[in-house]
Parts: sequence; structure tokens; C-alpha cells
Amino acid sequence: MNDLEIIKRKAVQIFSEEELEKKINSGKKLTIKLGADPSRPDLHIGHSVVLRVLKKFQDMGHEVVFVVGDFTGMIGDPSGKNKTRPALSFEETRKSAETYLAQASKILDKNKTRIAFNSEWLSKMNFADVIQLASKYTVARIMERDDFKNRFEHNMPLSMHELLYPLMQGYDSVELKADIEIGGTDQTFNLLVGRQLQKDYGQESQVVMTFPLLVGLDGKEKMSKSLDNYIGLTDSPFVKLQKCMKIPDNLLKQYFELATDLTNEEIESIMGLAIREAHLRLAKELIKMYDNDSDFGPAKIQYEKIAKGEIPDNIPEINLKEEKMKIVDLLIKVGFTESKSEAKRMILGNGIKIESSVKDKADEIVEIKNGMVIQWGKNRFARVRNNRV
Repeated sequence: MNDLEIIKRKAVQIFSEEELEKKINSGKKLTIKLGADPSRPDLHIGHSVVLRVLKKFQDMGHEVVFVVGDFTGMIGDPSGKNKTRPALSFEETRKSAETYLAQASKILDKNKTRIAFNSEWLSKMNFADVIQLASKYTVARIMERDDFKNRFEHNMPLSMHELLYPLMQGYDSVELKADIEIGGTDQTFNLLVGRQLQKDYGQESQVVMTFPLLVGLDGKEKMSKSLDNYIGLTDSPFVKLQKCMKIPDNLLKQYFELATDLTNEEIESIMGLAIREAHLRLAKELIKMYDNDSDFGPAKIQYEKIAKGEIPDNIPEINLKEEKMKIVDLLIKVGFTESKSEAKRMILGNGIKIESSVKDKADEIVEIKNGMVIQWGKNRFARVRNNRV
């Protein structure tokens, strides 16, 4: 399976496949565009779906333009939202962009990636330019967007600046003369606006390719850090493995298809294994992609130790001088929580063990012993070192 076939396999829709083939076969070095919302700088494997598509285009010799929406970020993309998103300051968008770019470089080739900030052109537009841009689209067409339509019909706030967002994002394609733009399925409307605007400005329309939104570990919502159902690109190898084991069995194949570059034949072969082994194979693949091949073995050993109820190696160590301490304060000291109220909930839920003994009294005073191990749930450990003099 060649790179283009892998890209097409992952795509939900292509507008249009005939135009894509024509552009690819033209022999021209194409400009491939992806827009990034800098309000959410922490990347997970859900983001990797489109980033790895970009990498495939890089491998094919085309130019990738990673568009950081620092100007549009001051509006906030309303896609899928039922209320106006708070605007970010220019400084906030730039700071988030730095984090975003550093993580994206785990996938993209830095030397083959062109970085563009849309403030470079949007901030220079005067009011006459904005009027001209707005004249390219009718209110009726803008209101075809489901989220705009639903909010309007339910008398929910819908600001004028939000209606301009698709036009601003679309104008990025005009400015960059993009040949292909990719994005998640939630961006389909915005991407198609760019395709139309290019035609209105006398350019050849970009091909639009949309890709699935990866479902999170909860098996319900799309992957999101705010929902804590994600596998982060910068998670440690052990955490990646641990989270891979939590993926619902019925979604495992989709994770292989969207988050890896394995062929259909390889995926089918893995899915024919025992389901636990298939989960481990996904973890191994992700660790190979984002960490080091050699990290999988130690991560697996650590995971299996915990699964057997054993204490893993190399757990965090915390030095304490106190002889005794309230258990709620101890949990804060070792970094399990930042609040006493949360510490109490952890204790009352029978989630805390000290030296393998369950602690269920939130008012208990604990004697601090050198080397004692504190455990929260199945996977969180800390060892106390007593350095009293």
C-alpha cells in the first residue's frame, strides 16, 4: 500500500477524489494545508490522525503548511459549540502555538514544514477588505452550518464575529494558494468555504479531505484532554501502554486504522490474536512511533507487575522530615492531589493503601517510616524517604 492509498483509506470524504488524483499526478510540488487551533495546545493521538497524513504528503515530496490560527484564535472556532467561546489574547495564542509546534514535531519533519501564522495577513486587512470578503458569502449559506443554525433556532447567543470565522479560515487558503486542505470531520464546513473562496478569488479550488475524530478511551466522546479520555503524544511509554489496555475492545481496530500506518493485512493479522495481545501490540506500535522501540519491554514489565498486585520499580520518591502526619496532608505531600477534600474522597473510596493496607479513615495520623510505599488505585505509587536528622 503506497502513501496515497494509506491517506485515502483513512479519509472520510474527499472533495473531490478525481481532483486529488489530477493534482498528485501533475508532477507539481503541492501546498498541503492544516489549520491548528492554538487554544488547545496539548496533542494526543486523536490529533495524530491528520498530522500523520501531513507526514505522508511530506514523504511524497510536497510542502506542508502548518497554519497556526493565532489571529482566528482570538475569536475561537465555534465548531460544534453551543455557546460563544471566550476569546484569547494574542499573547496567549502565540504561547500555546509554541507548545503545539514542539509536540507536532514528534510527527512532522521540521525541515519540510512551513509554519505560518494567519495574523500575518488577517491583521493587515482594513474594514474595506473585510466587507469585500463578507460579500463573497450569503447569510443563508453561512447559516447552513449546523451549530449556527441550532443556536439561532434555540435563541442562543450567536455573535457576528463568529459568523466571520469560516470566512477568515477560508481566506487562509486564498492567501496560501493551498492545493489541498485537510482536517477533522468537524471542520468540513470551514474547509469547503476555503474551497469556494479560492474560486471566487480566481484561484484553482483546493481539494478538501476530512478525517475521522478518534473516539476516546471512554468509548463515547471524541478524544479530549478535558474529558481525560486521551493518550497523549508526550505520555510516558508506561502510561501509553496502560491507556492502550483501557481502549474498548470494539474500538481497537479503529485505533490501529487511524493512529498507525500499518497495512490492512497487518491490522487483520493482529486483530486475530487474543484481545489482550492485540492491545499490547497497539501499545508497542505507539511507543515505537513516539518514544523508542526499546521502551516497550520495561513498560510491559512494569504494567504486569502492577496487574499482579506487585509494586513496580522506579516509582517516585518523596523526602519527608516529619515523624507523623495526617493522612490527607500526606497524600498532598506525595503529589496524589492538591486538596484535602479530594484526599478525603480518595480515602473514603477505599482507593488508598499504605504498605499494602487499605486506609479508610480520613482523620488517621500516619507514622512516617523510611521506605514505606503509598498507593492510590492500581497504578499510582510513591515511596517515602525519611530524612530526619
